[in-house]
Amino acid sequence: MTLSHLTRVVARTVAVAIVAVGFAPYAGAAVISPQELIQDEVRAERVAGLVALLARSDVAQQLENYGVSADQVMERVDNMTDAEILALNNAIDQHVAGGDVLAIIGAVFLVLLILELVGVTNIFSSF
Repeated sequence: MTLSHLTRVVARTVAVAIVAVGFAPYAGAAVISPQELIQDEVRAERVAGLVALLARSDVAQQLENYGVSADQVMERVDNMTDAEILALNNAIDQHVAGGDVLAIIGAVFLVLLILELVGVTNIFSSF
């Protein structure tokens, strides 16, 4: 009788194991192209740049002055599309701190040159 009981226990265990295998979670995998990989890496770099910029204390303070919390900003950056991230990065790159330094230096040099030519100053004769 114990052999029969042992056989039933083993049979039930095997039946449960077979059924349980059918409910195993499915993990799908697919091959991604190098272009998709590069796009993901570029996006990650752009997002990291934005996060680094927005994490600065002066930027965070200005955003708080506008009534936006740091958590809201980070959530919005995470939900941005690639086009929005690119547009924001381009806008930031166009508005560099300090403006166009070469244009300012050129304007100052031109003013000094004109003042020297009309005889108002003697800047270049001392060199």
